[in-house]
Amino acid sequence: MRNSFVVLALALPLCTLACSKSPKDRLQGKWLGDSISSISPEQTADVTAWVKGTALEFKGDRMTVTIPAEQPRSGEYKIAKAEGKQLTLAVNREGGSDTTTLAFADDGSLQWDVGEGRVITMTRLK
Repeated sequence: MRNSFVVLALALPLCTLACSKSPKDRLQGKWLGDSISSISPEQTADVTAWVKGTALEFKGDRMTVTIPAEQPRSGEYKIAKAEGKQLTLAVNREGGSDTTTLAFADDGSLQWDVGEGRVITMTRLK
């Protein structure tokens, strides 16, 4: 009986690690812009409206970025680097390639670093 308990105690943490979703699996689905950090008060209304029209969608190996007043852009992506909750994506698109940084937040949101100290908080569409 004691041996069974020891085996279970050792196996449980391994199963938890092995059974958890990969970063790529966690990205799957559609993420909608919710808010942005580090903007000036006079820009808040305009920028917030723009952010609310922004979306990221992940389907398999493809990513689509939707930004207001622009055509959606799609391309194949791969996770170039994963450190803890932070991901660097390499995205191939028509005419070139891009990299972008995302991070999973503790509240279930996705943080998209858009540069210049600004981060868009994205929430998953349910």
